[in-house]
Amino acid sequence: MSAPDFFRQQQQAFAATLAQQAGAATLASQLLAQAADSFGANVAQQCADEPPLACGRGCATCCTLRVSATAPEVLAVAAFLRAVQPRLLSRGVDLVGQVRAADAATHGLGEAQRVALRQRCPFIAQGVCVIYAVRPLACRGHASHDLRACAEAAAGRRDEVPFSPGHRLVRALVQGALQSALRDAGLAWGAYELNAALLLALDDDATEAAWLAGQDPLSDAALDDVPADEMTRVFDALK
Repeated sequence: MSAPDFFRQQQQAFAATLAQQAGAATLASQLLAQAADSFGANVAQQCADEPPLACGRGCATCCTLRVSATAPEVLAVAAFLRAVQPRLLSRGVDLVGQVRAADAATHGLGEAQRVALRQRCPFIAQGVCVIYAVRPLACRGHASHDLRACAEAAAGRRDEVPFSPGHRLVRALVQGALQSALRDAGLAWGAYELNAALLLALDDDATEAAWLAGQDPLSDAALDDVPADEMTRVFDALK
């Protein structure tokens, strides 16, 4: 299947979910689950001719990078954190506090500054991602064929890493299709810096309702790496 055909298929599937579940309290979590399933079901085929991945359990070498996420991803992770926070607090782990500390250290920094700071993702514990089940597409689509190159890049000794082009392509198509469907449904569809957006969602219980009502309650954490009008032209061309 060509990339435009795959994009259209995904966009129509997200549009159907948005139409069927409009206003549902579980919409964000459903959209993230759908995006994750779509990514997982297609990435292996796209990467069939690539070398083996060097990524594995316990490797968090790239987890100092800035993570971008759409509103459904942010809201789904926020819901997950609310659910697990009481149990973690009883064990002496303040996961939300770790997000606040990480955001305080990195808020407003660009990608290059973020990498140079080497601030570890607040969700990494003993090399394992605590939110792995609900991690954003940005994390799912970031995979490497060379662990040593990743380590050297993380240490500032290397600029290029042999990332998996298949992972990146499928992530871009699935996320773009989701954003296109959100835009058509009249919902905020931009990308946000994960930690800052999570704090906005966690600090205001009305955030999800505001998003469902067509507002953009995460706008203070918005990223503008790609102008909205440029993304709109790409989405429309692919559709």
